[in-house]
Amino acid sequence: MVLVLSGVLQEEPPHDSHSLLQAHPLYKEAASQLINVPTKVVGPVGLLYVHQRELAVTVPHDKHVNILGADDVTTCCIVVLRHSGSGAVALAHLDGAGTDEAVSTMVQRVQELAMAYPDGRLELQLVGGFSDSRHYSEELFYNIMHAFHRQIVEIDLTMACVGEVNTTIRGGIHWPILYGVGINIKTGELFPAQFPDKGPDLALRWARHLAGGQQTCFQVLDIYDCSLGMLRIGPFNYEPLRGVDLWLEQSDDFILQHLSTSPEVESPHFVMQVRQTLKYIQEHPFPAVTVFRDNRPHYYRRDEASGHWTPIRF
Repeated sequence: MVLVLSGVLQEEPPHDSHSLLQAHPLYKEAASQLINVPTKVVGPVGLLYVHQRELAVTVPHDKHVNILGADDVTTCCIVVLRHSGSGAVALAHLDGAGTDEAVSTMVQRVQELAMAYPDGRLELQLVGGFSDSRHYSEELFYNIMHAFHRQIVEIDLTMACVGEVNTTIRGGIHWPILYGVGINIKTGELFPAQFPDKGPDLALRWARHLAGGQQTCFQVLDIYDCSLGMLRIGPFNYEPLRGVDLWLEQSDDFILQHLSTSPEVESPHFVMQVRQTLKYIQEHPFPAVTVFRDNRPHYYRRDEASGHWTPIRF
């Protein structure tokens, strides 16, 4: 019993986002304020972009990262956990796979980085998910709430821009209002954001959750070491995708309808990214063999001149 809502310790987590918002109007107000902030288009300099089924953790004095962020969220949820005393912060892009383990990792990592700061509390912010027709967002919200409630430390929910408050209606179709957010790690400011540059190994990182099959594909990977300023991708494997050639022959609409949890409201570049990922899987059906030779991760460090992540060779 460690989840704190509106400053009150709860005996049980909320059953759904609607009951949370009805019982605690302050979350509606906070979500409305966030939605009304103009969306920032964030470039690559100082950005650590977090893909689906990934998380990253850092501290305010990290000289390599200024902003943690994620976007292209429809039925997924961006989860931010921050220690108010130290400023240590974790951000995850969750889709329902590996939720319990991801939440435990976020809490543990933030606590470790905040150990020297006796004052402060753990503050939780949720952005993403909407009133989708298949109720994927609601199931994910429920699982995230229960995962945090099972932790052994108090966690104060301060933002819940989810469900009905993150939903608008266009042409009779429910759409998410916010597709992405960033957090300024120096100030703790959360803001709506778009990220044209999504970092290195884009197709490889997409392939992990598109192909699936292996246990590691259903885990949420911690991709960043803030003590070294290094981004790490892999190693992992995935199952060869059966019929990948046939998938590539299908129309854009077919791919959209069958490979998205919310085909009516996907971002415009979704199908293009899926096609690039399918081609990557076609070229690398066994990444453990052709991509992660000798089981070595891909390491990247920020290039000070360009601001981009550049590969490190050991």
